[in-house]
Amino acid sequence: MTLDIQFKIKNNQYYVRYLRENSYWYKILNRNPESFKFFEEEAKEKYGLRPTDRIEKALEAFSLIQNMISSMK
Repeated sequence: MTLDIQFKIKNNQYYVRYLRENSYWYKILNRNPESFKFFEEEAKEKYGLRPTDRIEKALEAFSLIQNMISSMK
């Protein structure tokens, strides 16, 4: 694994946790450093870090607040 990839993983707690939970990525990243993009996508999908996930969470929170307000009326 290249130093660049190691630094990227160490600086992101989600990447570290995902790598520990899915240890097969050690072998993949050692043999093919270009596959870091796929690793990154999988980790973001698992922990809901994509922009679409964040928007979805915000809409769910807004919907919850809206339902609470309408039930108080």
